[in-house]
Amino acid sequence: MTDYESLGIRPVINAYATVTKFGGSLMPPEVIQAMSQAAGSFVDLAQLQRRVGERIAALTRNEAAYVTSGAAAGIVLASAAAVLHKQPEALKQFPDIAAFDNEAIIFRGQRNPYDYSIHQTGLNFIEIGGSLNSLLAAISDRTACIFWFPRGDLTVADISLAEVIAIAAERDIPVIVDAAAQLPPVENLWRFTEMGAALALFSGGKDLRGPQPTGLMLGRKDLIDSIRPISNPNHGLGRPLKVGKEEMLGLLAAVERYLRLDHAARAQYCEEVVALFCAALNPLPGVRAERAFPNEAGQPLPWCLVSIVPAVLGRSADDIVTAFLAHEPAIAVSPLDETQFHLNPMTLNPGEEVVVRDACLRLLGSGPL
Repeated sequence: MTDYESLGIRPVINAYATVTKFGGSLMPPEVIQAMSQAAGSFVDLAQLQRRVGERIAALTRNEAAYVTSGAAAGIVLASAAAVLHKQPEALKQFPDIAAFDNEAIIFRGQRNPYDYSIHQTGLNFIEIGGSLNSLLAAISDRTACIFWFPRGDLTVADISLAEVIAIAAERDIPVIVDAAAQLPPVENLWRFTEMGAALALFSGGKDLRGPQPTGLMLGRKDLIDSIRPISNPNHGLGRPLKVGKEEMLGLLAAVERYLRLDHAARAQYCEEVVALFCAALNPLPGVRAERAFPNEAGQPLPWCLVSIVPAVLGRSADDIVTAFLAHEPAIAVSPLDETQFHLNPMTLNPGEEVVVRDACLRLLGSGPL
């Protein structure tokens, strides 16, 4: 039998977050069923991408939608779209696009490991501070797009996303929002594009709980249509970023499910779990547990910040994080520094909060690990 056990892999209870290194999230039954049904037939892949995109666009109040192979792949394709929608002759030139509009403006305070996906298309970074004047000075006749990487906050220093969009719109420059982890709230599926962003990019395998190797591009039809000739099943820049028929239908099922969810009840569950952790841990010597809000990605959900006194416990927070993973069952928690870590309820299955609480009581005692 092919399973984790046969490979010597231990499943992990995820009290960390929807991070890729632990598999993102767990696909619910309706997503698995949609993928299984898709696997049983051959289909015209380009036609399926269009039909799935049309359905998702209608569901999310957007002009168009496109299923990508993850949010980072969405950055690559969105960068290409920023060039192609005005200069389609660049179609076969990527990444050698020096003769075309090849500048992408990004904010220094939003730099992150994923923005290097922009470079894959041949675009050059124009890195700026967070002021109106720095943005205006950076815009040139080579500007292809402006990227915005939020973490729940729509202001960078002295300029807001709304102001960026307004300035860009006056100059016909697309603003691309990398909202990979900006779900919840569910309204973000249409919020950024209703504000005027040209494209908004989401992970399909985080809170949407779709297939892990998927992403979602929402926004302007002209931009999305411009990348189809270079995307799977066609040849070009986007060919390596392949999305299968199973992933397309799986992500559609995930979006449909997400829009039906009782998000208020889900938030209440997270509040109750954080309260459970705090009540259990605060009586322990050298331990303090408190509600923190928002969570690591700026999502409007609480999580539990655990602070320890290493001299009292005889171990650091790093030691405890490692001990959680060695625990039976293995538990992933979110490290912060030598004295703090987080417990995140958003990725727990009902009942697992009790397992995590009991593990905390064992591992945060004053005895040896």
